[in-house]
Amino acid sequence: MIGRLGIDEVTPVIDDGRYPSKAVAGEHIPIGATIWREGHEALAAAIVWRGPGPDGSRDLLPMSPSDPGADRWTATAVPTRPGMWTYRIEAWGDPWATWRRGLTAKLDDGRPAEALANELESGARLLERHAPGDEDDRAWLLAAAGALRDEGAKLADRVGPALDDRTTRAVSAAPLRELLTRGKEHEIWVDRPLALAGAWYEMFPRSTGGRDQSGQPLHGSFATAAAQLPRLARMGFDVVYLPPIHPIGETHRKGRDNALSAAPGDVGSPWAIGSAAGGHDAVHPGLGTLADFESFVGVARRLGLEVALDLALQCSPDHPWVTSHPQWFTRRPDGTVAFAENPPKAYQDIYPLDFDNDPVGLYEELLRVVLFWVERGVRIFRVDNPHTKPRDFWHWLIRTVKNSQPDVLFLAEAFTRPAVLKGLAKAGFTQSYTYFTWRTGKEELTEYLTELAGSVDFLRPNFFVNTPDILPAHLQQGSPAVFASRAALAATLSPTWGVYSGFELYEGEALEVGGEEYAHSEKYELRPRDFAAAAAGGDSLEAWITTLNRLRRAFPALRGLRTLRFHPIAHDALLAFSKTDPAGDDAVLCVVCLDPDREAAGRLVLNGPLPGAHPDGTVDAVDAVTGERVRLGGTTVRFAPGGPVARIFTWSNRG
Repeated sequence: MIGRLGIDEVTPVIDDGRYPSKAVAGEHIPIGATIWREGHEALAAAIVWRGPGPDGSRDLLPMSPSDPGADRWTATAVPTRPGMWTYRIEAWGDPWATWRRGLTAKLDDGRPAEALANELESGARLLERHAPGDEDDRAWLLAAAGALRDEGAKLADRVGPALDDRTTRAVSAAPLRELLTRGKEHEIWVDRPLALAGAWYEMFPRSTGGRDQSGQPLHGSFATAAAQLPRLARMGFDVVYLPPIHPIGETHRKGRDNALSAAPGDVGSPWAIGSAAGGHDAVHPGLGTLADFESFVGVARRLGLEVALDLALQCSPDHPWVTSHPQWFTRRPDGTVAFAENPPKAYQDIYPLDFDNDPVGLYEELLRVVLFWVERGVRIFRVDNPHTKPRDFWHWLIRTVKNSQPDVLFLAEAFTRPAVLKGLAKAGFTQSYTYFTWRTGKEELTEYLTELAGSVDFLRPNFFVNTPDILPAHLQQGSPAVFASRAALAATLSPTWGVYSGFELYEGEALEVGGEEYAHSEKYELRPRDFAAAAAGGDSLEAWITTLNRLRRAFPALRGLRTLRFHPIAHDALLAFSKTDPAGDDAVLCVVCLDPDREAAGRLVLNGPLPGAHPDGTVDAVDAVTGERVRLGGTTVRFAPGGPVARIFTWSNRG
């Protein structure tokens, strides 16, 4: 239905409202619309903002023109708790504002009282219509109406009370809302803050067992992995992510470096899930028991860490489901079960699930698996290859879990086509892996981050600098400074970033030239590391990662993406960008050197006025790492090999 007033181009709305947009508790959400009507009469608008549940709070948030020439109106909403929030825009004619604007224009034109008789009487009648509100306001408004009718008074005295700020406040408190037009109701799913911003660390518990006296790796357990958690907490990480912890199949087990045949003692890939010891609701016997896992989760929680568990919906040939539920797998013409393939790659040790033969049974079983781990303290799932499963399954599963467990988060490992990556985000995934891993140049980083910043209402990026599957070329060929630069980019550009274990030790040996697989990949063998010795010898990035995470916690602006703005700096190897925190006082401007092994210097020009800037557009800032005080704007920023790879400047955005 079309109302008398136009309410168009409402934001945030995802695919015409097919999916809810996203936010987190405490986030400042800009809500906007194009609102218009015929003629020149004034308008007013507000957002009806309602919290989760049938008894959710209801607020009316006034909107104001943000671009009058384009009839654009905006307001900011701040949800206070997780759950499904809704908003609806209402617009109405504002006869008082219309009257006031018209009278002011005629007074400025010098018209006498005799020529304004109708205007003065119309104003008095409007004030009487507004008067039934607060008792004190009522008395004031009626007195102002009487003054407008006082023909014996001077014109300035007649109109003065009506044009007073107190009258404006009283009228605004009880607007007449003529021609009220209501827009559609829209949904915003609100998560807890960790859904937007956090620092992740990926580790294999089985690689934490150290070495025996002969130097051979020992299989780690949840207990040995827990002993490494204090180091991660000191580095400022929020989430420790574990690859699959389930029993690993024996049939077609892969050997080291993805060899087709395993040698005696080879541990196999954790993603080949299932054996006689159990499936997705069991733990690998070498890691310990379910009780040991719950103890690991408890240790992490006491250190301020959350455990993210890999949700890999696939099976080894030895998984119990293969015999108990054969309908969940695809059969080839010769009767054998189809294994996973991504030609030319073949994964003989993994059977994909078939979602078409028994969707009801399979959906319910996978929901049971997720809730099984939720009951054991897991509130975050990193989902392996979600783009190989139906979108409607993910929409159903995530919505079903969140309806009863709204604090559960899902990260999509969606290294896939843009449409699929975005489609999965819209379907409900809390966060998404992105193409940051392969974006290295100034122009492509600027273009990609601008795209991501424009998608924040449904897609939250997680910038992993590396993964067990992805060793990008710049890490294979780069110096320690390149590792430091990539960490700085990920930690400051994205609200959430991640590190796979070994990155801090500058691991970069590839299996083959031109590939992205690690040599001696931890996916197929134990890889114990001596982090303490590396840090003591100065051959570690731990200190820099700790600094980055400390600054992210100190300055909330770094934990957002909505306010990202790039600034011109005259060097192709320098990237400059700023962020501000609408909920606080801090603003941050980062300059990162993309080629830190060479000298680079460039004149920084601020892109438009920044919050907290001087009248000339410059900003007084402090280098958050060195403590140096600088004035930004028209200044030259320099980098030299062996020095810092990034400058992180901060100041108050309120001046």
